[in-house]
Amino acid sequence: MQGKIIKGIGGFYYIHIEHQGIYECKAKGIFRNRKVKPLVGDNVEIDILDETDKKGNIRDILPRKNELIRPAVANIDQALVFFAAAQPEPNLGLLDRFLVQMTYKHIPTVIGFNKCDLIDRSRREELESIYRACGYPMLFVSVKESLEMEGLKTMLNGKTTVLAGPSGVGKSSLMNWLLPEAGMETGAVSEKIKRGRHTTRHSELFYLGEETYLFDTPGFSSLYLNDFTDETLKLYFPEFLSYEEECRFAGCNHLNEPDCGVKRALEEGKISRVRYDSYAQMYQELKEQRRY
Repeated sequence: MQGKIIKGIGGFYYIHIEHQGIYECKAKGIFRNRKVKPLVGDNVEIDILDETDKKGNIRDILPRKNELIRPAVANIDQALVFFAAAQPEPNLGLLDRFLVQMTYKHIPTVIGFNKCDLIDRSRREELESIYRACGYPMLFVSVKESLEMEGLKTMLNGKTTVLAGPSGVGKSSLMNWLLPEAGMETGAVSEKIKRGRHTTRHSELFYLGEETYLFDTPGFSSLYLNDFTDETLKLYFPEFLSYEEECRFAGCNHLNEPDCGVKRALEEGKISRVRYDSYAQMYQELKEQRRY
């Protein structure tokens, strides 16, 4: 029988089989021998041991479409990178790290800004202008006020979506809005440091309806870049690509080189200064890593 892993805790895996429910399973020792660990989101074949109590064993893990290391999830159709527009102020450098990671994994990504009721039109236009050239779709919603939520719900339909972002931005509140029976702890944002308390402690996949799943993942305050080098980082900033042919030097890194098409586009306002500064900071970090 085939199903999807929606949660893994303490060596037990919970497998959702559409129209039949959730089965508690253990993974057979063969996976340890292969050094393969089941991930939330894996499509698996299971043997039923007890239909009444819904218990079984995972017999096989089907081939993965893709996977992420952090969060450790598999078979993602798209990502919703979810940040607050205010309270707390969005850490755009961290947002850009999420976008780089998803672009590297070829996962289509939507940027979601929650708490849009707390910002004015000029701030919304400013955020839109930063990310317009990247080509990522953007949503501005307010979970608390139920503003623009139907558009978000439509975007999720028929897909497996990973919900990623830091704590305190309303991810758990979004899950409660989409699936009230999930009963997730929401947790207040600390008034002292304006950062969220961690409320999600493990990755979990929620079934929202016919062929529609949503991963909720632990919040992050940082995201490390381990999958690429300083010289390949530019490939994951989509807005750079159309200007690279104007660079004088092949292999231009768009930092200190003369006659750089990307820097020229930056000066002309065709590329966001915020995005470019994120790139420069990540590039320097990766260059430092290469020295050691």
